[in-house]
Amino acid sequence: MKPTESAGQSAGGTMMKNKKSKLQVRGLLRGIATVALGLGLTACASTGGHPKDPFEPLNRATFQFNEQADRFVIRPVAQVYDYVPLPVKTVVGNFFGNLGDVWIGVNNLLQGKVAEALSDGGRVLVNSTVGLFGVFDIATELGLEKHDEDLGQTLGVWGVGEGPFLVLPILGSSNFRDTLGLVGDLYADPVIQHKEVATRNSATGLRLVHKRSVLLGADTTAEQAALDKYSYMRSFYMQYRLNQVYDGSPPRVKDPDDEDARADEPAGPALAATGTTLPNLATKESQE
Repeated sequence: MKPTESAGQSAGGTMMKNKKSKLQVRGLLRGIATVALGLGLTACASTGGHPKDPFEPLNRATFQFNEQADRFVIRPVAQVYDYVPLPVKTVVGNFFGNLGDVWIGVNNLLQGKVAEALSDGGRVLVNSTVGLFGVFDIATELGLEKHDEDLGQTLGVWGVGEGPFLVLPILGSSNFRDTLGLVGDLYADPVIQHKEVATRNSATGLRLVHKRSVLLGADTTAEQAALDKYSYMRSFYMQYRLNQVYDGSPPRVKDPDDEDARADEPAGPALAATGTTLPNLATKESQE
């Protein structure tokens, strides 16, 4: 075989691998969107104990699957990762945080928050240059605040209703609106969209393990705070996302989970069911 033919075949093989990888990612995103759409269209025909959780039996089954996956796979890996020296973990968090600031800035702009969007752009500029491609978070030291925005929040600001509560495999709590937003988030994610398969998978896995390590202990807190962990996490997610959409000033909304907790539990445990512990954990996660 001639050298030119060999090089051509090698290049063609690389192109085919990249094309196949791209199609697989698109297929995954279409699958998420299709499932979310199907659930949304059938919500009115389903019943459940919580008015915003018509798919509770399916959600509980998925929740239990996620719990087992976390118990036997994700959590053990995160516990091992937690032994990594703190400076190294800080660098990992800073690097992925810098990548995320680009999309955060876009969503702030789409929400009409121009000042915040400019601040996000400044963070990316400073951390990508002076901070050595995001290794060091110089922007925070300069007073440029770290924000936490995504397409689900943007859709909420635009007036799109949250729809039924959903539990996604591995990804966890969501709703119809946030699942649709997740599709856009994944398309805009530079890690997920990276063409080289090995690098993309390694970076995605590292980011997942890093985020999970930040929340080590949160599962124990939730189990000790509530009789029904599923209901506790559902209530927390709904309150947390509402708070995010309204930038910390949400309207008063009755939560059936809280009402049931107050009716069924003593005064002490009932306080935990209002979500007084987990919002701090969510803030911690967004800072990583």
